[in-house]
Amino acid sequence: MSHPEGDPRHLETLDRDLARFSNVELAALYVSRPMVSTGVALIFVLMAGLAAALFFEQANNSVIVVVAACLGAYMALNIGANDVANNMGPAVGANALTMGGAIAIAVVFESAGALLAGGDVVSTIAKGIIAPESMGNATTFIWAMMAALLSAALWINLATWVGAPVSTTHSVVGGVMGAGIAAVGFAAVSWHTMSTIAASWVISPVLGGVVAALFLALIKSRIIYREDKIAAARTWVPVLVGIMAGAFAAYLALKGLSKVFSVELHSALLIGLVVGIVTWVLMIPLIRKQSEGLENRNKSLKVLFGIPLIVSAALLSFAHGANDVANAVGPLAAIVQASGTGSFTDAVSIPTWVMVMGAFGISFGLFLFGPKLIRMVGGQITKLNPMRAYCVALSAAITVILASWLGLPVSSTHIAVGGVFGVGFFREWDAERRIRKAKLAMPDRASYAPEERRRRKLVRRSHFMTIIAAWVITVPAAAILSAVIFFGIQSVAG
Repeated sequence: MSHPEGDPRHLETLDRDLARFSNVELAALYVSRPMVSTGVALIFVLMAGLAAALFFEQANNSVIVVVAACLGAYMALNIGANDVANNMGPAVGANALTMGGAIAIAVVFESAGALLAGGDVVSTIAKGIIAPESMGNATTFIWAMMAALLSAALWINLATWVGAPVSTTHSVVGGVMGAGIAAVGFAAVSWHTMSTIAASWVISPVLGGVVAALFLALIKSRIIYREDKIAAARTWVPVLVGIMAGAFAAYLALKGLSKVFSVELHSALLIGLVVGIVTWVLMIPLIRKQSEGLENRNKSLKVLFGIPLIVSAALLSFAHGANDVANAVGPLAAIVQASGTGSFTDAVSIPTWVMVMGAFGISFGLFLFGPKLIRMVGGQITKLNPMRAYCVALSAAITVILASWLGLPVSSTHIAVGGVFGVGFFREWDAERRIRKAKLAMPDRASYAPEERRRRKLVRRSHFMTIIAAWVITVPAAAILSAVIFFGIQSVAG
């Protein structure tokens, strides 16, 4: 039934119609956003295939290389969506960076790390998991690398969808292992290498968590729990920034600049020591000036850690781009070399176009699909502020250096997420300690302790269990998937 225009009932009907239209518009926008991201990703994958067709000179195997380039682009997108969150998540969770700022910085520094300092030679495929000569012929080797690439990409895609940051290196390792077993048998696998990788499941997060917790304990005892917090910060923040600068200088010399020059561990430590001392001296007057007029409370301290946290996130992204781009382009480069020359046992040189594709793929993946994991790492495991996020970033650099010195295999993903866990569990322990101390001081409040203790579960156990489970099953899941894909390719290709 219609109502006259001046009738209030007519206006109510019009409002309801407009509300319905608005809801439909919002629903369409909600549905279209992932479709747009998927569409842009698909265009990038197709462009990678086109680039392979243009740059690969051997006409005989061009179809294989085009397909492999599409798989490599898909893998690079997934690395950007999953792995880069570990570098940017803490800074975003601590509100030192906006999501847009974090993505912009990561895109620039990930690409710079991949293009300027990315390794140009992969001496062994996927860390020596299988011996290439055991494959027998180039065709079997190419099918195995394609299966490894696709299985690793699919597994990382699934992990990103579930909300679990996983090791892209372990995904590639599992893929190569599964394809190698399917092609040749269990004898082709280097089980010693696999045992060291299994050890890194425990070593990486524990080391990262312990180092992050130790630095948070230092900040709490020397700054936060002091009566004059600003005076304490003027003394200790320059020291902490100097440690960060020295750690990252050594980290980049060891891991991020292998293409420019090779540095031994002792030389990297010396570089780090010099840079750390210089930074400490320079930061003393800067922190003193920055702290002028700040109130004597914890909120004021966040200002002093903001810029160092942003710089650390950028440096982590540079080092990540330099190292982990090989996860996307290593198997692809091996396929390109085997298809072009027929050689699959020599060291693999990565062509420039392959490296550029990997760098841009990581950046596109971060931009299109990265925010979900960035939010999860930055704020959903445990609440982060600039001091806690700073400890996580610092632990990532120091743990890699410590592991290199001890000769231990580590995963950058496990270290960073382990650092977040370490900070969260230390906060729980510290809260429990303070509750017990308060109970001794005021026994009459003992009846409130259980409620306080329940409120002090500062690490979300559901996220903790999901991530640990994803870490444990990454290698076997990628291996099983890779073996299935290999048999599928072999049956189709004959």
